[in-house]
Order: sequence, then C-alpha cells, then structure tokens
Amino acid sequence: MAAKIKKGDRVVVLAGKDKGRQGAVLKVLPKDERVVVEGLNMVQRHTRPTQLDPQGGIKNKEASIHLSNVAIVDSKGNPTRVGFKIEGDKKVRIAKTTGEVING
Repeated sequence: MAAKIKKGDRVVVLAGKDKGRQGAVLKVLPKDERVVVEGLNMVQRHTRPTQLDPQGGIKNKEASIHLSNVAIVDSKGNPTRVGFKIEGDKKVRIAKTTGEVING
C-alpha cells in the first residue's frame, strides 16, 4: 500500500501524552507501522560515555509513535485522513476534509 504519511509531513497526535500537539515527521518506520515526530513523545536515555560523546549522561530524544495515533494536518490546521487520486499520470495524496493535494 502507498504511504499515507511521509517524512516532512506536518502531523497532529490523536492519542497519548502528547495529544493535540503538532510536529514534523522526522522518520517513518513502515515495517513497525510507526513514525518519529520532531519534539514529541520525548524520552530520556542514559548513555555511556563514548569517543563521540565523552560526557555521556542522560539525553532526551524522540521515541516513535504508532501510525494510528497521528493524522496529517490539512491547510486549515485540522487533522485529516488521506486519500489517493490519479492526476494525469501521477498518483497523488489528497486531504479527505478539503480535497486538496498534499505536498510531498
């Protein structure tokens, strides 16, 4: 199936501790059906000192969120589902709420 959410898309979280917050998708993990969203679902990791990071310590990083818990934001700022349409010889993603083409 074609990807409904891609890297760089603006999404809103529908469920969980960050419900209602928005961010850009940094990474999509299709096998696990998860996405990593910039600045959301932050977790702390205790890291051992390495050559790249001689200090080590407690670091904050984004954890992944399941695809079912995020939705793309349309041009009006509302969450929307994604559909597909053939325009010419290209298959494009469209927002179900407004019918507009989603850039990406």
